[in-house]
Amino acid sequence: MLSFRSGVSNYVSCETWLSRWGETNLCFHEVPLTSSPHPVKIISYEGSTYKTDFWEGQGREFEDRTERLALRQLLPASGHTLIEVGAGFGRLADLYQGYQRVILVDYSTTLLSEAREHLGHDARYMYVAANVYHLPFVDHVADVVVMIRVAHHLAAVDLALAEIYRVMQGGRPFIMEFANKRHLKAIVRYALGKQPWSPFDPFPYEFVPLNFDFHPSWMRQQLMAAGFRVERELAISHFRLPALKRRIPPQWLARLDNALAGPGAWLKLSPSVLTKNVALKPPTSPAGFLRCPACGSQRLVADGSQHTCQECGRSWPIRDGIFDFRYPRPEDAP
Repeated sequence: MLSFRSGVSNYVSCETWLSRWGETNLCFHEVPLTSSPHPVKIISYEGSTYKTDFWEGQGREFEDRTERLALRQLLPASGHTLIEVGAGFGRLADLYQGYQRVILVDYSTTLLSEAREHLGHDARYMYVAANVYHLPFVDHVADVVVMIRVAHHLAAVDLALAEIYRVMQGGRPFIMEFANKRHLKAIVRYALGKQPWSPFDPFPYEFVPLNFDFHPSWMRQQLMAAGFRVERELAISHFRLPALKRRIPPQWLARLDNALAGPGAWLKLSPSVLTKNVALKPPTSPAGFLRCPACGSQRLVADGSQHTCQECGRSWPIRDGIFDFRYPRPEDAP
């Protein structure tokens, strides 16, 4: 299996400023992995104001609309269980109305609280704090997994995809967006000598700590190695240019972008690529629902305020409607 690990140091200060949108309160933690002898870094949006600093009132109506239109093309209209990994404040949750159970997963309880406040107390929604390398679900539990604007934070793409494959039903779709390093602007800048890195180099490019752009061919190899068949691709966000967004209404730009998404997938010159991938394994009914993210045991006992693992003894609290299965806990991370 092809793999990639972050080239940054083992620990990055919480005061690190991410130039992409100026967030000053993001933290980076290391998490142990049962499938690898090495820990991997994750990014935490706990306590951040991502919703207002990046989305609301920040001129990103075009990005929101074009992602929604593309996701509607790939997402089955209905199903039993949908898991969104990196759901944040629930920006896309209204697209999942046809699903009986919607599980919003994010490492940040701050963002999940905002999602819960936004969506209300609809019993279909479940809010789970966890990281993608240790999902607290049994095998084969999900009909559909969605992961938008998350891959660019993954230092170990192969291990994340393996975990997503584990929780999926065979023959069902995994819809993922990733940041494309071989987009048109990068090619032009490289040709003019205005950037040192090559957009044609197949390996991921880390432009700031834990922020990666990926070559489409490399990502396809990762998906195939994890057990997925890439069924469909859409090139999106062609018009992510401030000058265009200031002059043309976002709904018009998004419709034009959506019209180009299919044909544009042949060249993949857009900043983002959305893929629909099918898990290549036999359909198998899940045996249960939750499992301990630390040891993998399904022997969890709930008492209303927490789940306690009868195998390893760890407890996983339930606070304000959020199931906290973060492993390791943020306070235990280095």
